[in-house]
Formats: sequence, structure tokens, C-alpha cells
Amino acid sequence: MKATARISPEDYILSVLSPEDRLEAALKIARESFKKTKLTVKDIEKAVKKARRKAYEETQNQSGR
Repeated sequence: MKATARISPEDYILSVLSPEDRLEAALKIARESFKKTKLTVKDIEKAVKKARRKAYEETQNQSGR
């Protein structure tokens, strides 16, 4: 009998999330990571909007629009 492969919880969670959910999780982690920096909330939100816009444009380009 062959032993089953061990999968880390992080790998499993990432594999079941949609690309949009992965992006949202990454942005949430980034927000938390930068909380204690000199960056303002406005700076972070601007970067988040830019990343979301870029991700949206890439999906639109892939779908042929």
C-alpha cells in the first residue's frame, strides 16, 4: 500500500481558493503587515485599488474583451 502524501494546511487552503479570494487574502495580510508603518491608510488603499485594477484588467484581457 502506498502512503498518502502530506499536504500542509496553507497549501490546501490556497488550492481551494479562487484567484479572487487569494488576492483578497493577500491584500488583507498586506494591510495587517503595514499597520505599524508610517504609511497612511490612504496610501495602502491606493495600492490595493491599483492591484485590484491591474488584476481586473488582466482577467478582461484574458477573456478577449
